[in-house]
Amino acid sequence: MKFISWNVNGLRACVSKGFVDSFNALDADVFCLQETKLQQGQIDLDLPGYHQYWNYAEKKGYSGTAVFTKFEPISVRYGIGVEEHDHEGRVITLEFDGYYLVTVYTPNAQDGLARIDYRMAWEDAFLAYLKGLEQHKPVIFCGDLNVAHEEIDLKNPKSNRGNAGFSDEERGKMTDLLNSGFVDTFRYFYPDKEGIYSWWSYRFHARENNAGWRIDYFIVSEALKDRLMSASIHNEIYGSDHCPVELVLN
Repeated sequence: MKFISWNVNGLRACVSKGFVDSFNALDADVFCLQETKLQQGQIDLDLPGYHQYWNYAEKKGYSGTAVFTKFEPISVRYGIGVEEHDHEGRVITLEFDGYYLVTVYTPNAQDGLARIDYRMAWEDAFLAYLKGLEQHKPVIFCGDLNVAHEEIDLKNPKSNRGNAGFSDEERGKMTDLLNSGFVDTFRYFYPDKEGIYSWWSYRFHARENNAGWRIDYFIVSEALKDRLMSASIHNEIYGSDHCPVELVLN
C-alpha cells in the first residue's frame, strides 16, 4: 500500500501548476491533502478510480483537507468530535480493515506564537483522539503537523528557536506524542539524514537554497512498525511551498 500526503497550499492554484500530472505519476493507493482552501462546489476534480472525501473549513479560502482512495473505507468521520476544534476542516479519518488512516492539518501557532495556547489545547485533544482510535485498531496519520521536531529537521535551527513551528512547546508536544507509542516513519528509516525537508518559504529563494523545514509526516502506531517498507520525501515535485511525502506499508 502506497500512501501520499501533500499540503497543496490552495488546491486550485496547485492544479494550475500540474497537480494532476503529479497525482497520476505518484499513483498512490491513498492520497491525502491539506490546506485545500476550498468550499464545496469550487472545484471538480476528475480522478478516475478514486473515492473522494472532503472536509471544508467554515471560513472561506482557509484550511481544509481531502482524501482520495482507491479502496472504499468501512467508515469516514470528519473532525475529532470536539466542538472547539471542528470548524476549520482539519481532520478526516478513514477506517479500513486493519487500521485507521487520519489526515490532519495542524493549526499554526502563528507569528509571535499568537495562537500557541490554542495550539497546545489542539495537541492534547488530537492525541487523545488518536489514542481513542488505537483502542480499536492501529493508526496511520499524516499531514502538515506544523512542527520541526529536532534541530536536524530544519536548515537554521539556532535562528528559528522559539519561532512558530520550532518552539519548545510545540516540539515538546511532538516528543510526548512519539513517546506515547507512535513512530515517525521517515526517521525510522533515516535517523540521522540531514538536509531533507518538506516545506520552504516562498521568500529569500529558500527552496533553491534548500533552506527548508521537515514539517510533513507519516506517523504510525508502534503495532505497524514491522509492516513499514519505505518512507520518502518528494522534494523534486513542485506546485506548492510543500512537497509530497510518502509511506509504503506491507
